[in-house]
Amino acid sequence: MATLRESPRRREVLDVLRAAAQPLGVAEAAERIGVHPNTVRFHLDALVAEGVVERRVEEPSGPGRPRTVYEPRPGMDRGGTRSYRLLAQILLSQLASTGEEARPAAMEAGRAWGRFLIDPLPPFRQPTAEQSVARLVALLDDLGFAPALEKSGDAGAPESIRLRHCPFLELAEEYGPLVCSVHLGLMQGALAELRAPLTATGLEPFAEPDSCLAHLAEASAE
Repeated sequence: MATLRESPRRREVLDVLRAAAQPLGVAEAAERIGVHPNTVRFHLDALVAEGVVERRVEEPSGPGRPRTVYEPRPGMDRGGTRSYRLLAQILLSQLASTGEEARPAAMEAGRAWGRFLIDPLPPFRQPTAEQSVARLVALLDDLGFAPALEKSGDAGAPESIRLRHCPFLELAEEYGPLVCSVHLGLMQGALAELRAPLTATGLEPFAEPDSCLAHLAEASAE
């Protein structure tokens, strides 16, 4: 089914409701637009389903049947376009303008979100390196990084995680050092929140044409 953004007729129905001084019935809206009531009813039902329009029943002031009327839902139109990438560019450009402070700030922001996003372990439980990496990989997978473990030749813990997709690729191409710092900080924050015995020590952007490489190592004892 077409959405409000994709349907000019649906937008027209909504505009008629917004221009009306009071709620309209199907026949009234159809008359103002100049189309068949069934056409308007179809679009009104869709607008109600999208949460843009409210439908209610008015009891008659005298003899007669109850009347179903429609009116726009209060608030800003949620069917409009979004420009989240532009917002990210604005924020990144401002951060980049701070010079040497930019990368540490990006790293700390990533750490904070890593601590927030990781699924916690039960209290007082010290995870193994393998358990910690498994939790981190699950988080990275949920975020769209398509992670894959890179194990060393022995049976020890994984030494790196290959990131085969970047959910912020265009931004990383434009603001690579900052975006990669956020990614590295996110992994560090997640592992720290888990009280993991290892941490992410570095992120190698585009280690291969189709992937980046996050390096892991034993965490320093505090």
